[in-house]
Amino acid sequence: MNQKALLFLLPNFFFGIFLLGFFYRKQKSLAGDFPVCSEDWGAIQNDRKTTLASLCLKNNLLKVRNQLDSHVASQLFVEHNHNFIYCEVPKVGCSNWKRTIFLLQANTHAEASEIEHDFIHQTSAIRRLASYPPAKQQDFLKNYTKVMFTRHPFERLVSAYRDKLLHSEPYYSDTVANQIRAMFRKNKNSSGKVSFQEFVNFVLAKPPDSLDIHWKPMYLLCDPCNIHYDVLGKYETLGLDSEHVLKVIGAPENLHYPSLKRYGSEKRTNGYITLEYLRQLNSEQIEKINKLYHMDFVLFNYTMKYEEYFSLND
Repeated sequence: MNQKALLFLLPNFFFGIFLLGFFYRKQKSLAGDFPVCSEDWGAIQNDRKTTLASLCLKNNLLKVRNQLDSHVASQLFVEHNHNFIYCEVPKVGCSNWKRTIFLLQANTHAEASEIEHDFIHQTSAIRRLASYPPAKQQDFLKNYTKVMFTRHPFERLVSAYRDKLLHSEPYYSDTVANQIRAMFRKNKNSSGKVSFQEFVNFVLAKPPDSLDIHWKPMYLLCDPCNIHYDVLGKYETLGLDSEHVLKVIGAPENLHYPSLKRYGSEKRTNGYITLEYLRQLNSEQIEKINKLYHMDFVLFNYTMKYEEYFSLND
C-alpha cells in the first residue's frame, strides 16, 4: 500500500472507530438507564426534568404567554378517559402511541396489531389539543398527565430518511423527492432515489421552524420548556418508560405498549445503521446538523464531543 492510499484510509478508519465507540458507549450508558424498580424510574424522571428545567432557564427558552402556540397544540393528542396528553414526535414510536391512545379511549378489547398504520395517522377519532378552544387547552394542560418522548437526533434524522425517502409513500417519495432533485441535481429529469447527502442538504436549506415534523427539532414540536411534561420518555428506554406511563395514567393492566413496525422485514434504525449514513456526510454537513439539533442534544441530554467528531471527519 502506497503512502497516499494510507494517508487517505487512516482518517476514515479512525473516524469509523470513533463513531462505533460513540454509539457503543451510548447504547451501554442507555442500558444502564434501565431501572429495576419504580423508585429508580422515578429518580431518573426527576433527573431528566431537573436537567431540562435548568437548561431551559440557562438558554432563555422560557416564555410568558397566555395562549399555546398553534403548531405545538397540533402535536398534542388528548385522551379523556385517563386524563392523558401525548406529544407526537415522529420517528420516536408515535404510531404505536397513537394506537395505544385509540385503544385507551375506545375501551375495546381489540389488538394494536389490528390498527393499520395509515388509519391511525388519518383518523379523527383521536383528537388534537388544537381542536379545543384556548381555555379548554389550558385546563387540560393543567390537569392532565402530559408525556413526550425523545430520540437521539442523528438516529431520528436517519430513521426519517429511511422511512420517508426510501419507500414508496406518495407525498415524500414523489413530491418531496422531486423538490430535492430540483434543488440539487443538474439533470432536472433525474428520477433516481434521493441520497442521504441530498436529503441532509435539503433539511439544512430551510429555517428550523418551517421543517417537516418528521425532522423538525423535537423541542420545537413539543415546547418542553413551557409545557411541564410529567413524563420525559426516551426512545432508548421506550418499552420501560411506556409501561410506566400506562401505570401512571391508570390504563387497564392488559394493555401494553406495542412494538409494531411499519416495514416488518426492515431492521429498525440503530446506532450502527446511523453510523453508515453519517459517514456519507462531510465535516461541514455534520457541523450544520449538529447546530440544527443543538438544543435537542442539550435539553434532552444527548451528549457528544463535537470538536473530536469534526477533527476525525476532516
